[in-house]
Amino acid sequence: MRISVSSDMAAGVADALVADLRRRGHDVLAHGALNPGDDGDRDDWAWASEAAARDVAEGRADQAVVCCWTGTGASIAANKVPGVRAALCADAYTATGARRWNDANALALSLRVVSEPLLAEILDAWFEGEPSEEADDRANVAHVDAIAGA
Repeated sequence: MRISVSSDMAAGVADALVADLRRRGHDVLAHGALNPGDDGDRDDWAWASEAAARDVAEGRADQAVVCCWTGTGASIAANKVPGVRAALCADAYTATGARRWNDANALALSLRVVSEPLLAEILDAWFEGEPSEEADDRANVAHVDAIAGA
């Protein structure tokens, strides 16, 4: 799977995230501080998260993982891109639910809170998760997309 990844700083689990994704066999597109000076990306969370989300929305990536100190700003920026449903996840249960009930295609992480062992648990849950086929769940996702104009 092709995963677009962004972070506004190379701190916390940012570098471990890229290494873990590659170890899992994913092709990584890096933005922000994870891609220093290579393509003119700004490191700031709003710009880096938008770049990763646009990769998903425009088909260059299957999913995204966006990071900033709290994860909140990264999720807000990613969610402004039509077609992207970013979920801020601080544990595996939330990641499972985000994939199942929200058909989330972008994972937002806090560089401050997420440790390497927790990162592995969140990623396991995220990649094992599948979107629900239940009519109510699909209707909710469709409504969210309609709100965003996707």
